[in-house]
Amino acid sequence: MSRIIAGVGGGNPLASVPGTATRPTTDRVKEALFSRLESLAVIDDARVLDLYAGSGSLGVESASRGARSVDLVEFDAKATDVCQRNADLVNQLLGGKRVSVHRSKVESFLERASEEAMWDLVFLDPPYPLDEPALSEVLTKLAAHLDEAAVVVVERSSRSPEPKWPEALECFADKKYGETKLWFAEPA
Repeated sequence: MSRIIAGVGGGNPLASVPGTATRPTTDRVKEALFSRLESLAVIDDARVLDLYAGSGSLGVESASRGARSVDLVEFDAKATDVCQRNADLVNQLLGGKRVSVHRSKVESFLERASEEAMWDLVFLDPPYPLDEPALSEVLTKLAAHLDEAAVVVVERSSRSPEPKWPEALECFADKKYGETKLWFAEPA
């Protein structure tokens, strides 16, 4: 069972998406990821975007740790319902609405986002079947909505190749955790 690891909601269990269609980020990977993000000082007061959110665990963890706002984007109906339950939990713990859920395909969400919509921290944990050209297209659309000091984290299978970064993004680190690999990028 996944949980909020730290911050205001630390220790609270999170709802999980039933079935095998999603791969929740393990608590071990989540702890390491957020330790890295805290060392980069990108969580506090951040505008966070969690694409392919699944249960929304990375987004709600960010809110619990001090993010200003979090947008969870998920298309699957069951996963969207779980995102909403987890968002409601952390919003209640924080005493206000910081986490919003959007039932949408990621590409459509980014296409509809206003020019003023900017994020400081973005998580992408796309389904494994999403091919590299499709991921590259999403990264290209995302690049127009990043603050100049933004951090983008892509989570994939450790057997997946490094994402093909658009010219507007530059990878600055990667880390493997068993079957999971994280890539960290920033605006070029």
